[in-house]
Amino acid sequence: MSSHEQQARTLIEALPYIQKFTGKTVVVKYGGNAMISDTLRRAVMSDIILLNLVGIRVVVVHGGGPEISAMLKMIGYESRFVDGLRYTDTTTMDIVQAVLCGKVNKDLVGQLNRLGGQAVGLCGMDGNLFQAECLDEKYGLVGRITGVNPKPVENALLSGYIPIVSTVAQGVDADTAYNINADTAAAKLAEALGAEKLILLTDVRGLLRDPKDEETLIHVVRTSEVPELIAQGVVSGGMIPKMECCVDAITGGVERVHILDGRIPHSILIELLSDKGIGTMLKKEN
Repeated sequence: MSSHEQQARTLIEALPYIQKFTGKTVVVKYGGNAMISDTLRRAVMSDIILLNLVGIRVVVVHGGGPEISAMLKMIGYESRFVDGLRYTDTTTMDIVQAVLCGKVNKDLVGQLNRLGGQAVGLCGMDGNLFQAECLDEKYGLVGRITGVNPKPVENALLSGYIPIVSTVAQGVDADTAYNINADTAAAKLAEALGAEKLILLTDVRGLLRDPKDEETLIHVVRTSEVPELIAQGVVSGGMIPKMECCVDAITGGVERVHILDGRIPHSILIELLSDKGIGTMLKKEN
């Protein structure tokens, strides 16, 4: 088959998916290598702009762990971790807020705009987007989301913008901002927006039956299978909270959740607009 025919076939294959998702909301949790590598970042940005242009309402939620660590190191401040979570004291929280809401968020907005998108940056405190209370004293200023006001994001979408959201929340129990987990924030926002899909970009192929063998990718997981997969040890370590927040999103009304390998260029387009699903998709019972 000639490359022209191949291109035409690819476009025709995308058509029913574009028809199905146009006007629908898709929340993308953006992190990992796809954020660090320039090539991958451009691929993600182009995917997001393309989805936006075919009428899909795309919302991007981002973290920024490596940038926060780099800035703390630059000012000579030692990070302390409790149960794998960064302990957030007031100095760390100041850096988290400055780096996430200021630097990382605006860098992403600028890059999307340069590539021809129309992006607008929001942080969780804008319009009370994320409200949170202290998760547990032992983690410091790490928050648990108690409420989401999707209005600022909705308004941006209605005006044709691509909202880029950083995960710092307004404290409801104290006069402070809180650092919140980006996966959880993306899941809660997807619920509040009544999103069709939540996509989590990660640094793994998806959920693997054998973590050492990428050929054992599990393509579809039903929410009821998750407790058993955790019991069997198929879902372990950092994948447990990720899967639990996926299940919560589906329980909250999100149709499908996709765990995608952000190291594969254009994984978002391949997953959404082709017959080829390349990650792990979570859904309710059929």
